[in-house]
Amino acid sequence: MKETKKEDEELELDSYIYGEEQVVIKTHKRINQALSGEILKHEVGYVELLLTTTSEMLADEFGLIHGGFIFSAADYAAMVAVNEKNVVLVASDCQFLSPVKFHDEVRVVARVRNKEGRKRNVHVEAFVLEIKVFEGEFKTVITDKHILKLKLFEDEKEDGEGEL
Repeated sequence: MKETKKEDEELELDSYIYGEEQVVIKTHKRINQALSGEILKHEVGYVELLLTTTSEMLADEFGLIHGGFIFSAADYAAMVAVNEKNVVLVASDCQFLSPVKFHDEVRVVARVRNKEGRKRNVHVEAFVLEIKVFEGEFKTVITDKHILKLKLFEDEKEDGEGEL
C-alpha cells in the first residue's frame, strides 16, 4: 500500500539519513529548527546541530543575540541526544561564556554522560568558530507518559500530601 504525501512528509521530519544509517528522532518532532537549530549529526547519545542566528533573535541594535535562543538550541540538542519520546528537562547548570551576534553560526554539541534509571545527564557545549560561547549540564528524566498527561497533583491530593 502506497503512503500518502502527508505520511511521506512526516517520515522526512522523523528521520535523518547519514550515509547508510537512518536515525529516527523520537522526541521534540515539532520544534522549529530555524529557532532551535538544525540537526547535522545524530548518533546514540550524541548530537551536533547548527543554529544560524537571524534578525528575529536580536536583543538590541548592536546585533546581540538573546541568550534564550542559545539555551533553546542547547536544550533541544540535549533532548535529541537522549532521544526518548517523553524526555523532559528538570534542571540545568549553564554558563554563557561569550556573546553571540547576528549572522553567527553556532555549533552545538550534546553528549549523554550519565544514565541512571530514567535519569540522563547531558553535557552541552556551543561554539562560534572555535570559540566556546556556552557550556551546560542538563538533567533530564524520561517519563512513562507525556508530561502534560501525568496526574502529578491529583495523585498528591489523593495521598493527602498536596493539601495546605
